[in-house]
Formats: sequence, C-alpha cells, structure tokens
Amino acid sequence: MEPFRTHQGIMLPINQDNVDTDAIAPQRWLITVERKGLGKGLFGSWRYDDKGRDDPTFILNRPEYAGASVIIARSNYGCGSSREHAVWAHLDYGIRAIVAISYGSIFYENCLKNGLLPVTLPEDQVNDLMNHALAADRRTLTVDLATSQLIGPDGTTYSFTMDEGRRQSLLKGEDDIAATLARRDAIDGFEKRHDQAKPWLR
Repeated sequence: MEPFRTHQGIMLPINQDNVDTDAIAPQRWLITVERKGLGKGLFGSWRYDDKGRDDPTFILNRPEYAGASVIIARSNYGCGSSREHAVWAHLDYGIRAIVAISYGSIFYENCLKNGLLPVTLPEDQVNDLMNHALAADRRTLTVDLATSQLIGPDGTTYSFTMDEGRRQSLLKGEDDIAATLARRDAIDGFEKRHDQAKPWLR
C-alpha cells in the first residue's frame, strides 16, 4: 500500500452521525472484487439522482469541493457491515484521510490495513474543522502522520494518537502481509526449532 507521511488537501464535510458502509459503498457497486472504479460509487445513493445524474445538492458534487481528499465526519463513521469496498471506494476516489469523533470498529481496522488514515479527535476539535470545511474559504487541512498532528486552515494545530505499530505501518506503506514477510527469517527459524523439538508434530 502507499506510504502515508504528510498530506495536504481540501476537506469534505460529511456532517452527520452514523454514516454506515451501505451509504459509503451502496450494494449495487459491490459487483466486483477489484479496487479500481469504486470511487464512482462513493456515497452513490446520495451522490446521484434516480436517473444516475449528479445531484447538485449533495456536497460531493459541489464545485468548491472538487478534488477533496480529506473527509471531516462525526460519530460512528463507517458503522454497519464489514465490507472492505467502503475503504476501497474512498481510496479510489482520492480520499487519503478521515477525521472523525469515532468510527465503526471494523471499518477503522480496514482503513489501517489499506492505507487510509483514520484520525480520531474530540468533538470540539471536529466541530472546529467542520466549521472550516463548511465555510466559504479556508478548507485546506494538512495531515502530518510523522508528527501525529493536523494543521487547520487557520494554523491551529491538533494532535492525535493511534496505535504506534499501526502508525509505523502506515508511514512505511506496509500492510499485514508485508509485515509478515519482513519477519520471514524469524518465522523460519522458529519453525525449524519447533520441528527439531517436536518432530512428531510435523
């Protein structure tokens, strides 16, 4: 997966609680196990009208949010089913980070495993960023994973924490398989010692 170090992008405000994975990646877009092309289905039920045309009232279709790459959300973002397509749709659209008060637990883990950074902040700080994202200007946010900080449009700094192992994996662009392969020598050594000590278990 792509390493995440520092990213600067336009904030997209998704200003409601309990946005579930059915809303993020609607079922009709789940006809593939490929990751490419899913960005077109991101928020598909909200984004398009009943004739498949862009709904100009949905915030993703507003011109001032064109090219947005950081979502500002509220509580329990990504709740619902465990579909990994919800994370893939973000990445394929170009979303690199999400800032929210809380997340659905499976969605959060899927983000980390696929290189999408989920930042958790207190409600008052999310409110600040949401207000900036909804305002007429000052919508750019800098996300610095190396220092575990966000820099808001007005220069305000927000610090965040996350599991250090996960943080390092994101910085290196190392998914679970790559992390396992990086320890191949240690694993092979353990298997050899185990076979020598308990040959009857081979």
